[in-house]
Amino acid sequence: MGSDRIILGIDPGTNIMGYGLIHHQGNKIRLITMGILKLGKYKDHGLKLKKIFERTLALIEEYKPDELSIEAPFFGKNIQSMLKLGRAQGVAMAAALYKDVPIFEYSPKKIKQSITGNGNASKEQVAGMLANIVEFGKEPEFLDATDGLAAAVCHYFQGNRISAGTSYTGWKAFLKDNPDRQA
Repeated sequence: MGSDRIILGIDPGTNIMGYGLIHHQGNKIRLITMGILKLGKYKDHGLKLKKIFERTLALIEEYKPDELSIEAPFFGKNIQSMLKLGRAQGVAMAAALYKDVPIFEYSPKKIKQSITGNGNASKEQVAGMLANIVEFGKEPEFLDATDGLAAAVCHYFQGNRISAGTSYTGWKAFLKDNPDRQA
């Protein structure tokens, strides 16, 4: 991994998707942008997935990231929520794969651990630490944006230790590691 790269971080969600982009140059990182995609107004789950795909594709086309770092769905009590979250993550990953952007996946705990030193940190604690790391002025209205940024910064902190996350460089590599996801 070079020391001049752009990393797109995504916190997938079916109501709000957070994202952040950083530029890693030498031993410094700087914030390019962060934001959210609000999906609550769409009632149809398929339409939400389409919007996630389109927004991720637009971010890739505009900022030309070298890598995508994405938060993996975590196991919760509600199976339906987890399935919807997995689909949201999947369409964001599909947009990156479509544009040949390598994907790195990290658990929420791993992301929090790398930013704050505590895998059980709150969203507010993560945002507070990120404000010091990439200097972004005031905290955004939605912490989903800083969660997306946290995924990007986590990947930066992993450096050459790629084994910490899972990387896919295309559909074949993804399907080879995930035969159960094939129809």
